[in-house]
Amino acid sequence: MRLGPTTPSAVELPRHLIELRGRAALIALGALALAAASFWSLDLQWSQLWSAEAAKAMSKFAAEFFPPDLSPPFARKVALATAETLAMSALGTILPALFGLLLALPAARTHARPLARILTRLLLNALRAIPELVWASLMLIAAGLGPMAGTLALTLHTTGVLGRLFAEAIENAPPGPSFALRAQGARPAQVLLYATLPQIAPQLLSYTLYRWENNIRAATILGVVGAGGLGQLLSYHLELFQMARTATVLLATLALVLAVDGASYLVRRAMTR
Repeated sequence: MRLGPTTPSAVELPRHLIELRGRAALIALGALALAAASFWSLDLQWSQLWSAEAAKAMSKFAAEFFPPDLSPPFARKVALATAETLAMSALGTILPALFGLLLALPAARTHARPLARILTRLLLNALRAIPELVWASLMLIAAGLGPMAGTLALTLHTTGVLGRLFAEAIENAPPGPSFALRAQGARPAQVLLYATLPQIAPQLLSYTLYRWENNIRAATILGVVGAGGLGQLLSYHLELFQMARTATVLLATLALVLAVDGASYLVRRAMTR
């Protein structure tokens, strides 16, 4: 007597997984088409980039950066600018984390009415749609040259970014604990403090640390328009073609970025233990 197979030869995927795979394939094809169209529309001079003349010019330009100027007076000046850039990035991240959380609550559909959500989302979109350089240019008119303008520019732009990310985290928080507290008669503020925020706190901290890393680089760029810090030194010495001093500023920028990235990694690692 011949027995048939006890298990099917092929496993049928659920309908929603099949639809999800189809949407993912369409998105991937759309991204490839966009990349192909971008290469076709841009006049990219690949032959000129990899030519012998370009390599020779770049080598000559890079050689002008060595050796860096490590004289004690200039090193102290760079150290002060590094501390200024670090302070700008830190303040331009901590304040937006607080403001972003306050704006994320009315921007999240689970904790706000539709009209408040729409208006808050529009505000967050406006804040992050304007680049830091544009904010810095506007703040220079109001606050003048120096780190004040750079800090305000970072604060405004980063508030828009973190507010949107925090709102998404609040909306995607597991609903079980919130439902349990509501069933016991808890008020919305209690649900937020004792159910939603404890669940998403590691995610909020991770977003904040990531933005701090970005703000280190942004603070350096903002200095180019006169917002203080390493960027202002970089712009000044580049304009004077003082490449040795420019190299010192670049090395300080690299060291600062690596230090912040390392500190962020250690904090994230401690959070996941």
